[in-house]
Amino acid sequence: MRGIVIINICISILFTLCYMYQIFYLLYALFVSPKKYKATKQTNRYAVMISARNEEKVIGHLLQSIKACDYPSELVDIYVIADNCTDSTAQVAAENGATVFKRFNQKLVGKGYALNELYSHITDLHGTQYYNGFFVFDADNLLDKHYITEMDKCFSAGNRILTSYRNSKNYGTNWLSAGYALWFLREAKYLNNPRSLLGTSCAISGTGFLIHRDILNRQNGWKHFLLTEDIEFSVDNVLQGEKIGYCHTAVLYDEQPTTWKAAWRQRLRWSKGFLQVMRDYGRSLSKQSFKNFSAFDMLMTIAPAFVITIFCLVVNSAALVYALLHNPAFVWTIVNSLVYTVASAYLLLFAIGLVTGITEWKQIHCSARRKILSFFTFPLFMMTYIPISVQALFVKVKWKPIEHNVAISLDELTGKAATNSAK
Repeated sequence: MRGIVIINICISILFTLCYMYQIFYLLYALFVSPKKYKATKQTNRYAVMISARNEEKVIGHLLQSIKACDYPSELVDIYVIADNCTDSTAQVAAENGATVFKRFNQKLVGKGYALNELYSHITDLHGTQYYNGFFVFDADNLLDKHYITEMDKCFSAGNRILTSYRNSKNYGTNWLSAGYALWFLREAKYLNNPRSLLGTSCAISGTGFLIHRDILNRQNGWKHFLLTEDIEFSVDNVLQGEKIGYCHTAVLYDEQPTTWKAAWRQRLRWSKGFLQVMRDYGRSLSKQSFKNFSAFDMLMTIAPAFVITIFCLVVNSAALVYALLHNPAFVWTIVNSLVYTVASAYLLLFAIGLVTGITEWKQIHCSARRKILSFFTFPLFMMTYIPISVQALFVKVKWKPIEHNVAISLDELTGKAATNSAK
């Protein structure tokens, strides 16, 4: 049974080798300043695309934050597609100045289908050359007032696809919202930021990104319809030679799930979506990984952690059953090996969360006590992906909306942050 100890050590080594480059990313970002972009003449015309399903509670605050941005308002048009809504989302959006389209389709369900239909409506109105770029936001988002201006700087510098700094509206609610938020902060600061600095491709993450019109024209609209349409879009464009840029000065806030049911359902969809992306693009990514580091990076994003974790679970479970039936004396050897493996994973995730939390301390809008507590719960949050990933292997997953209830303005959010910091 010493073999299982050796296998666990090998698994740990393999995991480290796969993700060693991300440790380099972290160190690089710690010591190298983010890119700076020059101010522009602000002549680009942008369309904002928002797919919303029963978001009457929050969409008004997003639209108000867009209108409050310091980019010339006459160059920014807002479009909302009310996707299978049964509430007043369309009415609230129209009252806040958006051009609204209603969609009722129970067969083609998901954000990707809604975005594609919205893009078609926009091009029917203005053609394919009227807008220089298209922003994509979720209805629960809030934008910093400089968001569009900062993205315009990066866009004008030649970045045809851009992602931004993703912060949270409700970091301090509980350990679930903190886990999500800390992960997205880490993704912005220690994945997309060093990717941008090193000249490789970033990845978009659900919301808060900008696409050049030529990209959407080339692919005839939004053609990505898997459960994780964001990572599919990223992978597809990397395979076509595009580099996704990052704007660290463009800050967006979104709402994270706070209930176990909602968090499980959302991450189950993500896990299943990653499997779908691996199925459809894994072979192409593997082939390009030898000559395109961005392809290797995307492959590591969607594959090894899941595969290695499942393999570790299967091997250790089989060894434990065998020991119980045939040689109980080795049960504790296996258990100790598992404990060591889990403890090592916890410490690594704790270190990642701690570094992210310390460097982004001022960006986290909650009390100091909750910030510190989140560093300890972050590894537990990440480890809950293990049973979720296992379930994703065996169940059929359908896209379902996540309910958003944090109806708060940007001024209220930053005001609360100031109050918490003073405590």
